Amino acid sequence: MSDPGPHPQKPRARSGVVVPEQPRWHGRLAARILHTLVLGLDASIRWDLRDDSGFMAPGCTDRVIFTTWHNRLALTLPIYWRASRGHTVPRRLATLVSASRDGGLLAHTLTLLGAEPVRGSSSRRGAQALRELLAATHRGCDIALTPDGPRGPKYHAQEGAILAAQLSGLPLIPVGCRLDWHRALGSWDSFQVPLPFTRCQIRFGARLLVPRETDAGGREELRVELERRLRELNPD
Repeated sequence: MSDPGPHPQKPRARSGVVVPEQPRWHGRLAARILHTLVLGLDASIRWDLRDDSGFMAPGCTDRVIFTTWHNRLALTLPIYWRASRGHTVPRRLATLVSASRDGGLLAHTLTLLGAEPVRGSSSRRGAQALRELLAATHRGCDIALTPDGPRGPKYHAQEGAILAAQLSGLPLIPVGCRLDWHRALGSWDSFQVPLPFTRCQIRFGARLLVPRETDAGGREELRVELERRLRELNPD
């Protein structure tokens, strides 16, 4: 996941190390308001989930990497909550969020919602963020990523999700999200904001495995395959 805000600010750097921006008091207040709005909107949506991955099976204990397009990330946590309800062991989710100040607002909101934000992106703090994501998997977290984030191009999967799957050994699950009613923002990804009382159709696609020994050519083939599956699951 990454910040959908249109103009992220550059994170601070100390001694050559990028330090993620943290929200100030008004940012924390905005996060609490956003948290309340998300809970209210979530309660109003009519959810329709279909699972072809096996994640929703009550006995599933496998950790996984969820992937969906950047313009659907507003639905990520509500989907995850519902998909993991039948599990006997509580699930936790780590998500990738921009290291910018706008990302700080989103990160604080996600923390209030029970997720574990990891700050970074492909352009800023990427290597450190990848290490922190891998560390989160060792603590028992699933991961959520947007392969075309944080800056696109729209619906073009980058290699980051494939690399995370290879290094962690976790399977990728492509996720399809279709809203009957939504508002598309004027951002690069046409970010989708669900409208109250809409119906949301969710489909978890079949798992995609990335073997440890995969070389650069193999990663490219799997990147193309992940992009194909996400496009198929998310027809606009």
